[in-house]
Amino acid sequence: MNMPILFENEDMVAVHKPSGVMTHPDGRTEDETASDWFGSAYPESKDVGETQRLQDGTEITRPGVVHRLDRDTSGVLIFAKTAEAHEYLKTAFQERLVKKTYLAVTYGVPKERKGTIEFSIGRSRKDFRLRSAQPKAKGQLRDAITHYQVLADNGTHSLMKAMPETGRTHQIRVHFKAIHHPIVCDPLYAPGRPCDFGLGRLGLHAYSLLLPLVTGEEVVITAPLPEDFKKVVDQFPEGEALIASL
Repeated sequence: MNMPILFENEDMVAVHKPSGVMTHPDGRTEDETASDWFGSAYPESKDVGETQRLQDGTEITRPGVVHRLDRDTSGVLIFAKTAEAHEYLKTAFQERLVKKTYLAVTYGVPKERKGTIEFSIGRSRKDFRLRSAQPKAKGQLRDAITHYQVLADNGTHSLMKAMPETGRTHQIRVHFKAIHHPIVCDPLYAPGRPCDFGLGRLGLHAYSLLLPLVTGEEVVITAPLPEDFKKVVDQFPEGEALIASL
């Protein structure tokens, strides 16, 4: 598995997860995951992290995992090497000390070029795979906050910067659907719509993390645009220059 290392110290490693790779096992597929890679590459850290118990009682190990990216989202993913670092980093994400920046390609152009989406998120009543920002969503509605900015548009699509404060499942995808501008090539939240620009994967990339380190310092970790995503960005006016200025 190709998992380029973006940053590493004695406490953690940050990698560039490709689209199509799950963060950790889910009990439904035997595909190799990013946490499988971590456990193999860092065998001394294979017991770091928490297990997940499935409904059938099966326990799944998740070596090093402190946060997750959706399977079809590419970008920066962090793994902890020690139990102390795992607890520290997990707390940093929970307390919103980690500043996340995503890039997204969406259908349409929002009227407001910059704003904040604050719709709470629950489970969809129609499909167990989906989350929903509708008031009648199933189960507990959890607060969710996503800041966004339109970086460029071509009249029919937008290149967006998304900065989620919270980390709900599918948050950016759900929030952009809720404002009627779902992400391009999203099979769950924009089913049946064309994968424009020739994009063969979800148009969402975890571009950077501003992360507090165990030492008290801060580091910004950036995942360069994958080639397929870069080709899309290049089709927007001044797209490449905008990304370089982030």
